[in-house]
Amino acid sequence: MKIMNFTSRTFVSLLFGLMLMYACNNAPKGDKAKISDAEQTAEASGESFIVDTSASSVRFTGHGVGKNHPGTFQLSSGQVNLADNKVSGGEFIINIKSMDMQQKEAMFQEKLKPHLLSGDFFDAEKFETARFVITKVEPYKADNSDTSIIEGANFNVSGNFTLKDATKNITFPARIDLDQNTVRAKANFDIDRTQWQMNYGNDKTLGDKFISETVNINLDILAKK
Repeated sequence: MKIMNFTSRTFVSLLFGLMLMYACNNAPKGDKAKISDAEQTAEASGESFIVDTSASSVRFTGHGVGKNHPGTFQLSSGQVNLADNKVSGGEFIINIKSMDMQQKEAMFQEKLKPHLLSGDFFDAEKFETARFVITKVEPYKADNSDTSIIEGANFNVSGNFTLKDATKNITFPARIDLDQNTVRAKANFDIDRTQWQMNYGNDKTLGDKFISETVNINLDILAKK
């Protein structure tokens, strides 16, 4: 009987491990953002390009055991500064209450979305916006151990990201295309939500209720002079 109990527990543990592997393998893959303490922001200089909020998108995907939950946020405002044809600074305000879940079924719209906006996650009534302020932009060069998922990535972008009442500096590869009238930036990276005090569900003992700490962020930003 003891052998049967041990075998049963082992089987359950193995099954859950396989489920976690399945969830991770089916979650969106992004560059792993580097997260550190907040840094001094870059002094915005040169010409200002205003973000076209209707042509820009902030897409996120959270995931748990065997499930993904993609959605989007709208940008309230933003600007990118160029000096000597290089990005010298920028600031972006994300409207948390604009959250739109891609899955339109009632359980996602009436249960998941309100839960994500609640105090367990974004606490949108108290913290209506999130903010990203550029601290540094440096050339990106891929190597054998560090190749971006973004085709043509040419810069590493660092910035202070404030969500709820926590601010952390994040660095990720991006492709930034410039001309006289527009700035286009694309990035796809993963962050650890617990760095911004979002700990709900991040406990592997929860079984199929487990929610990964990893959240995928996909950015497509267009700014115009």
